Amino acid sequence: MLEEGPMATLMNDPMRLYRARRDAERKRVTEKYLIEGFISSGTYGRVYKAKSRDSDGRIHAIKKFKPDKEGDIITYTGISQSAIREIALNREISHENVVALKEVILEDKSIYMVFEYAEHDFLQVIHHHSQTLRTGITLPVLKSLTYQLLNGLLYLHTVHIIHRDLKPANILITASGVVKIGDLGLARLTHQPLQPLFAGDKVVVTIWYRAPELLLGAKHYNKAVDVWAVGCVMAELASLRPIFKGEEAKLDSKKNVPFQKDQLLKIFEVLGTPDEREWPGVKTLPEYQNMKRLDVYKNHLLDWFQSRTRSTEGYELLRLLFAYDPDNRLTAKEALQNKWFHEDPKPTANAFQSLPPHQIPPQRRISHDDAPSMIPLPAASQSQAQSQVQAQIAQVQAQAQAHLSAQLSHSHSGKPGSAASFASLSGGATGIGSGHARKKARIG
Repeated sequence: MLEEGPMATLMNDPMRLYRARRDAERKRVTEKYLIEGFISSGTYGRVYKAKSRDSDGRIHAIKKFKPDKEGDIITYTGISQSAIREIALNREISHENVVALKEVILEDKSIYMVFEYAEHDFLQVIHHHSQTLRTGITLPVLKSLTYQLLNGLLYLHTVHIIHRDLKPANILITASGVVKIGDLGLARLTHQPLQPLFAGDKVVVTIWYRAPELLLGAKHYNKAVDVWAVGCVMAELASLRPIFKGEEAKLDSKKNVPFQKDQLLKIFEVLGTPDEREWPGVKTLPEYQNMKRLDVYKNHLLDWFQSRTRSTEGYELLRLLFAYDPDNRLTAKEALQNKWFHEDPKPTANAFQSLPPHQIPPQRRISHDDAPSMIPLPAASQSQAQSQVQAQIAQVQAQAQAHLSAQLSHSHSGKPGSAASFASLSGGATGIGSGHARKKARIG
């Protein structure tokens, strides 16, 4: 019997040396990318601007998912549902109007998603025009942004993905004026989902962009909720402020979803109270009786739209995007065929093509104070860390060899296979888990 010690450790965990060697040889995130600064943070993590250390020197956005506890001690309980969805869906899709995922890295129990970089987003463009230029977004830019957004959404819907969180902050624009739909953390497959869409996600879509069927408690919904959100985004681009800016009623202590009275009133004030003849299904929704208690309003969308963008076809497009009945709401494909996009000025592949240089939004700001967890170690420290790991590997191997030699020297029978057995363990530190070595050391 072998005594407790390094050899026993190897016997019980033959992957130990392989993992230590693999970790020592694998490049860390900060060795592959130069972190230039912090961009923003959200519910699930932080986003950083980074430059590839490869010869191409391309700029990327790195999304680092938050560990369960930040600080000196990190409690690791697995990968969040949002991260799994975002990784799984982004790996399978590719379209010019959807942000591209380059790779996913698992390091120190943290997940890093490396995306292509976009210099702007819709929210930044809205703020630039409302706060700096003090003028509305021009019609050519409005059309181009809306058209590209719908084009990206059509792709997602074609591959059976419902986004469920379209809003200006999640819709990016590159310096060359190409729209990129981002943040698929709430996205779900609509074709043969593993569980109903309502299960696990009782609340989806940021309140100002949430479709009326969701506000009225629908348990079953479809891609039309994304189309409603596009209508909200288009209206916000046209007016430089959210069209339905209501106050959200929060979940109670038992996580029950409350009636969103204020948000519905904001919608009714513009679109009028839903007509039960035009939306027969409204009677079946859980919050229907609460809705009936609200004041009745008339439709004022035409007045709202004409005071901002004078175009009959543009109004018709927005009216159909805002159809109360999800079954009558435009699809992304139908919206792209709307006459508004076929009358001058027509949408352009570069949304900024018609703008003079001073009207193009500045590139997003980055900061350095909020990026402590991504600041790379000095080169000397990185080398020292790798040397320490290599030394630990050598120490374990030496201790195991010495332990086995002592065991063999006290053996009178010289049991065959002992040396071979050790070779299969430490000799194999190159052979340990050779099949595993062929697997990717990161998710992606």
